[in-house]
This record gives sequence, structure tokens and C-alpha cells, in this order.
Amino acid sequence: MTTLRDAAMTSKAWPFEEARRVLKRYAKKDPEKGYVLFETGYGPSGLPHIGTFGEVARTTMIRRAFEVISDIPTRLICFSDDMDGMRKVPENVPQQELLRENLQKPLTAVPDPFGEYESFGHHNNAMLRRFLDTFGFQYDFMSATAFYKSGEFDATLLRAAERYDDIMKIMLASLREERQQSYSCFLPIHPETGRVLYVPIKHVDAAKGEITFDDEEGREWTLPVTGGNVKLQWKPDFGARWAALDVDFEMYGKDHSTNTPIYDGICEVLGGRKPEHFTYELFLDDQGQKISKSKGNGLSIDEWLTYAASESLSYFMYQKPKTAKRLWWDVIPKAVDEYHQQLRAYPDQAPEQQLANPVYHIHRGQVPSSDMVVPFAMLLNLASVAGAKDKAGLWGFIRRYAPDASPETHPQLDEAAGYALRYFEDFVAPTRVFRAPDEKERAALEDLARRLAEWDGAADPEELQTMVFAVGKDHGFEPLRAWFQALYQVLLGADQGPRFGGFIALYGIDETRALIGRALQGDLGTA
Repeated sequence: MTTLRDAAMTSKAWPFEEARRVLKRYAKKDPEKGYVLFETGYGPSGLPHIGTFGEVARTTMIRRAFEVISDIPTRLICFSDDMDGMRKVPENVPQQELLRENLQKPLTAVPDPFGEYESFGHHNNAMLRRFLDTFGFQYDFMSATAFYKSGEFDATLLRAAERYDDIMKIMLASLREERQQSYSCFLPIHPETGRVLYVPIKHVDAAKGEITFDDEEGREWTLPVTGGNVKLQWKPDFGARWAALDVDFEMYGKDHSTNTPIYDGICEVLGGRKPEHFTYELFLDDQGQKISKSKGNGLSIDEWLTYAASESLSYFMYQKPKTAKRLWWDVIPKAVDEYHQQLRAYPDQAPEQQLANPVYHIHRGQVPSSDMVVPFAMLLNLASVAGAKDKAGLWGFIRRYAPDASPETHPQLDEAAGYALRYFEDFVAPTRVFRAPDEKERAALEDLARRLAEWDGAADPEELQTMVFAVGKDHGFEPLRAWFQALYQVLLGADQGPRFGGFIALYGIDETRALIGRALQGDLGTA
């Protein structure tokens, strides 16, 4: 009999494929530290964005897949690079002048422009942790500031001083000639101004663990590399952290991929073993541009959750991580409906199919059932024509369509109804453009209204869909897609829409006839 572990060892689902790569690291011997370490990095230079969540969600999926195929304990660290100097002021936060006055200071030394936390870095760290906690992620949070100042990083920093020339050899080969002249892997923190200095290092004393440099005013300083007096440039920091923590797995965006040999090389120079990597494609905004924390383009974590449940976001993150994806408002309804389609499919799938189903990885194998008897896209269309201002208004139609459904017995559907109303008001209503039908379309709509008036059967979605098809064929629409597009544009003010038979069954036959009548009179969009 095939066990779950056996099936997972051959599954083509990407979390299992990555988990098997990690397992190969310890084919001969378990890790000396006693666990396999997964890590995600976070740069708190701006408010956390949805891509940050994606790294933790995807890494967690691989971690859980690893736990299916191995008994070795695991740990996930979410590491915040909050000792980085603030090099520019994010555009989407208040008190811009206050932040400008603190440029180049470590993020945990920059005042919080929101006035809520000890620093801007602490504020952004708190936002990240709050969100990750709402998803129930199991992780250990680690701050770079604490890592440097506590002494936990000291041994690796002293080794970096000893092997300074080897690190510089790796780095200088990747830099332009003019950058090579001033580059150092060590960045001093100025003892007086507290700013992170990008200055040449005059001398590295490996025996004492000290560096000597001139500040911007030409004054010479000597500082120990330990105790938070210096930090590493971000590329050396990546590899040094891997070595210090003995990281086994880390994923990052495609924009880091060319630096992978640098990270690996520095990790190995410092005596570490390079981890397994996973490079994912980037998220794009509505203009096809990479989303950025500092610009605030794309969707934020909280914005997605304003219009859909968290599981739909996890579903979006699971899908094709090595393919660039557009991350804009209009992807939300599709993600919601596809997630519930996978939930409904799961119970009837064979074990190997279940392991390849996104919902297995979203719910860590404890997959719930779906009570979404009405798709999210259909709820949006219902909100468009029903004039409902609250969930109770939508439920009047839903109960007629599904008499056994109620907010109590179908909590997912009830929640989705609220999201749909909010989404409709904010994104659908402002963009609706109704048009008048041409003569051919008007004749077809009048025919559809007549057939609905004569309908004496149950409001069966499939039978109604067949009838709508028949109207389009009888009136010579070729392709039939043109007929359905006319229905959407004339009746819903949109270019796309639902299976129209299902819409009629949900909205009601008499109500649909009335809607057609209003459209033929030119009243839609004004009532």
C-alpha cells in the first residue's frame, strides 16, 4: 500500500520537489544543529507588501512538504534587515521631512513617522509580524539590529575580518571599476552621527578585529567589527548570515538571481555550506512594472484582505511561482473562485492528485469543504443589478437560488457576499459603462424576454443557459461569444460576465425580464 510519504517522494507539486532537494543535503547525516533551517529575508525600508507575505507562505509550503517526507525537525526564521541605512524616503508614509533628516541611519534608529513604535524599523517589523500571525505561520522573528548588537554575529564578523581579502576578491569582480575604488564589505556606523557610512576602509586589523577609515570630513576612526559598530554590505551580509545561522533553504526574487554566486561564494569563504535556493518570478502592477515597497504600487496585504479571504491570497501565491504574475485588483475574484473550485475537487481526487492540489499545501493537508454554492464572480454580478446595500439584500436572492443555504450554514458564502459588495462598490460600479443595443441585439433581447415570460419550468441554470444559447443562434450571432458580450455590455455594463443561465437562476426570471426592459428603455446606469 502506498503511504503518504511514498506519494510525496514522487509528487511533481513544486513544494515537494523543493523539499526533496533539501532532504538530499542530509542523505548521509542529520544536521548537527538538530534541525533543518528555512529562512526568509525582509527589507523593512517601507511598509510590508504582498510579495513579502508570498515568500513566507511559499517557504512554509516547502517546509511542511519537507515534514511529510522527513522526520528531521524544522525551523523557519523571518529575518529583518532592519540595520540597513535608510537610503531614500518611502513615498507612501507621513512626515517626509522627519525621515529626510534621518537618511542613512539604520532603520531601527529612524523615528517612527506614525508615532507608534520605537523606530521606523520597529514599526515595519511589527506590521509584518502582525500579518504573519493572523495567518498562523509558525516562525521565529530575527532582527538584524539585535543579531549584530547581541554578539550572536560576532564570530562570523571576526572571520570576515580575517578573510577580508577573499571576500573583497569575490565582490570586486562583480563591480564596475569606479565602484571598486571605494568599495568595502564593511560599513561603519558613525560613532557621532549614527549614520551608515559608505567609505573606503584604510586598514583591516584581523588580529584585533578592527577597521580603520576616514569619515566624510576626513577624520580617522578605528572601530571593532563586533558589537554592532559596523554592518556588512547587503551582498556580503546575505552570504555571511547563511554561514552564521547554517541556513539550509532560502528563496528570493528573480532580481537577486545574478547575485547567487556571490552569496554562495561568501558563505563558503566564511566556512559555511551554501543553502538550497529557489528563485521566483516577480509580481507586477497594472502597468507591468515590478511592485515596490517604497513606491507602494501593486496591492498591499491589507488591501487584498479587504476584498477576499486570506486563503485566496495563499492560492494566488501557490500558482506558478516561477512565472511573473500581474498583481492587481482584478485578479482577486478569479483567485477566490479558483480556490473554491479546487476545494470542491479535492475529496474526489486520488492521493497523488490531492498532493498536487494547491489546497493541500494551503491547508497543510487538513483541507476544509467549500460552501460557495454561488461563485464570487456571480455575487459581483448580483450586486451589480440587485441594488443591495448589505449582505441581507444579497441573501434574499441567494436563498431563492439555494433554499438550504443561510449565513449560519454557509459562512464562507456569507463572508464572500460582504466582500463582493465592497469590491463592487469600489471597483465595479465606478467603471461600469452601459451601452444601448443595436437593432440585432435589441431583437434578440426582446426574444429572450418573451421566452423568459413563457418559462414554466424550474429556474435550472443549465436549462436556462441552453435557452440563452438558442436565442443567440436563432438571431444569427456568430460567434456566439458576441451574443454573450452584448448581454454583459448592455445589461451589466461590463465586457465580461457569468454563465448567463446561472445568473438568471440566481437573480430571478422575472427580475431578469425587468432588467432587459430597463435596458431596452435606456434606463440602466441612471436608476
